[in-house]
Amino acid sequence: MPMRSFLACGLKLLVLSVFPFTILSLLSCNPPEPIRIGFVGGTSGSVADLGSIGRDGVQLAVELKNQDGGIRGRPVELLIKNDEQNPDVARRVVAELIAEGASAIVGPMTSAMGQAAVPIVNQHEVLMVAPTVTTQALSGIDDFFFRVTSTTQLFASKNAKYQLKQNRMHRVAAAYDVGNRSFSVNWLENFEKTLVAGGGEIVSRIEFTSGRDILYMDLAKRMLDSNPDGVLVIANSVDSALLCQQVRKLDAFVPITLSDWGASERLMELGGQAVEGITVIQTFDRNSTTPPYLEFRKAYLSRYNREPGFAGVHAFDAANVVLEALEKRKRRQSLKTAVLSIREFEGLQSSFRFDDFGDVQRSHASISVVRNGRFVVLE
Repeated sequence: MPMRSFLACGLKLLVLSVFPFTILSLLSCNPPEPIRIGFVGGTSGSVADLGSIGRDGVQLAVELKNQDGGIRGRPVELLIKNDEQNPDVARRVVAELIAEGASAIVGPMTSAMGQAAVPIVNQHEVLMVAPTVTTQALSGIDDFFFRVTSTTQLFASKNAKYQLKQNRMHRVAAAYDVGNRSFSVNWLENFEKTLVAGGGEIVSRIEFTSGRDILYMDLAKRMLDSNPDGVLVIANSVDSALLCQQVRKLDAFVPITLSDWGASERLMELGGQAVEGITVIQTFDRNSTTPPYLEFRKAYLSRYNREPGFAGVHAFDAANVVLEALEKRKRRQSLKTAVLSIREFEGLQSSFRFDDFGDVQRSHASISVVRNGRFVVLE
């Protein structure tokens, strides 16, 4: 064989022998494909405290998971969308998350957005785990919607029972945000049912829509025109605080109570002296001494320099449901099936168990009063 042909043949053999190892080497250098999960919530406007705190709770869960090695060696990537507390936007951004490869979605943070988004995840069979969607309209349905907190029935009825037991309220004027109708109307219905059973009544119902031009003084006057012995506000913390301020200008002593939606730290920041003495229903224990909660709270304060509140706690729990299911699901098993096969999860403050419809019953709910700018548990 001529020398040139021999060299060419030898070079070809060398390339062919080295090539597979080169490819394997290059492949081993590439980082593994991330597992994507989505978050959707209202991170702007009057609901921004709920949405942004929930987003941060999910983000912290993802960061901690990645610090622990991710899921089977793959990092978790969080995709974040703002639903703007607008049903059309919620439907669009949920569809975007699915198109971008989200394996599951944590959120939304309000019941109205939950009702808007659920048909989209059902259509694509993508798991959605909501931190703070409590409307009963989504209960008892075999779908892809799960939630980590109880429904309005528990929270509203407990609040009404407390008001009756303390002889604080019998003739109640209610103002409620119909921008989150599936929550606020459902909450009012449950409160009224318990109130009426105890001899009370709702003497006026005042609707308003958050995000629009709201004349808070006008709302306050309309509520007090019915001569109530108590005022109920079912709204986010911003609207609740601003409405309480106007009520207090007209009546310094009428008892005021809020739904759990308004019970965030933002309430005290905006409401100031006007929210002193009001009662609220709490959906978690701010004074919990469980080690997981204390560790989470410390990490959250260090990372974001603010209290996590109920939104952060429930969002962290919801994110960890998704992360644990992704870690433990079997080959070709859907994420929904994986969650139902695990069934019981450890939350920051207590364990919780999903039923066949993705609903949970978490017994913790307390009545608190605002004293010196802090929530103080009464019972």
